[in-house]
Amino acid sequence: ANNEALTKPDLVAEVELAALSAGWFWSRNGLNTLADNKDIVGMTVKINGGTNGLDDRQMRYSRLLSTLGL
Repeated sequence: ANNEALTKPDLVAEVELAALSAGWFWSRNGLNTLADNKDIVGMTVKINGGTNGLDDRQMRYSRLLSTLGL
């Protein structure tokens, strides 16, 4: 299936391959460490290559923490 995904990129729209590709990206870019450190800026830069949308992302993260009571 992995080789097929390389030759047919539309397959990544399927749930299983979308999850696998997101997990690969997360792991490959060391996002666990950044997430554990609550480094929203670092994660944004790794994912987007810059800080576009940072204010919105920080607001959503704060809302999530509040909703979870953290």
